[in-house]
Amino acid sequence: MRLLIQRVTNASVEVENSVTGEICNGLLIFAGFEDSDDESDLEYAARKVVNLRIFDDVKGVMNQSLIDIRGDILLVSQFTLHAQTRKGNRPSYIRAARPELAFSLYENFKKILTSCLGKGIASGIFGAMMKVSLTNDGPVTIWIDTREDRKNKIN
Repeated sequence: MRLLIQRVTNASVEVENSVTGEICNGLLIFAGFEDSDDESDLEYAARKVVNLRIFDDVKGVMNQSLIDIRGDILLVSQFTLHAQTRKGNRPSYIRAARPELAFSLYENFKKILTSCLGKGIASGIFGAMMKVSLTNDGPVTIWIDTREDRKNKIN
């Protein structure tokens, strides 16, 4: 499971000229799933995301979490996070989970994030062509790869 997380002052996602999700202060999360992902990846990633201390405290130091600031989440599925570009010029997405599995993982991840955050989250529509707008705050952009974290035994 790969996540690209951006701290934002605002973000929205639009499908077919209709906004399906928008937030103000919080995190825009692009999520890509692979066949080997399971419930433990989802739980780990959700806990990690809501507890990352990447928001400024009163001294301007990144020392507060999404929970601390009562921020929001906008979740967008993005299989292209698993692009492999070593050979040729056309990316391969062989590591990305098949749509049926990815959809299930995405829906479960939304539920777990909602539970960890203690409130609802905004989202795009799985599999749809989406237009995402954001104002990256900082900019702060964080990459999480649960496979790498497991390999390195980081909890």
